[in-house]
Amino acid sequence: MIGRLSGILLEKKPPQLLVDVRGVGYELEAPMSTFYQLPASGEAVTLHTHMVVREDAQLLYGFYSQSERQLFRDLIKTSGVGPKLALTILSGVTAEEFTRCVMENDAKALTALPGVGKKTAERLIVELRDRLAKNATAVLPGSGSIVGLRVEASPISDAVSALMSLGYKAQEAGQMVRAVEAEGLSTEKIIKIALQSTVRT
Repeated sequence: MIGRLSGILLEKKPPQLLVDVRGVGYELEAPMSTFYQLPASGEAVTLHTHMVVREDAQLLYGFYSQSERQLFRDLIKTSGVGPKLALTILSGVTAEEFTRCVMENDAKALTALPGVGKKTAERLIVELRDRLAKNATAVLPGSGSIVGLRVEASPISDAVSALMSLGYKAQEAGQMVRAVEAEGLSTEKIIKIALQSTVRT
């Protein structure tokens, strides 16, 4: 199994990444919490990874911190939560906010995320409460400055596409991006603001 990659970040188009490791290009999917901290394309990067092997595919997921990866692994152990939904959850809330929702039984906040209905939110709370309380120091990421991100050629359209890949419908994704004062912002920044606004409402 592949547990970590260190190489050159070639492409970043949420939620996909392409990392060159000594001439081999690895395709990964990552949550927006990881994208917010990535360096510019062409720079060195190290990612903690989780590999999923299926009959029809071998999928690699990348995370900026070990705590993000651990929360991802905890999420996919929950009934009815697969890797795609786990990425959506990590993209929509921070690990700290997710832990708060679980510990305070705040199912309403969790249902603001696409794909998380009332029953799924309740399962997340019931199945993860004890685990998160026991491993709180492992789940909560350490503080760190966010690295400057390169503005993509079409940040608005890229942001809409990324939100759709996270489970939002095209019309909903478009409305979320239009609500952001996007001029001069990178794709990642637009997505971050759009997701934060959705969780608050």
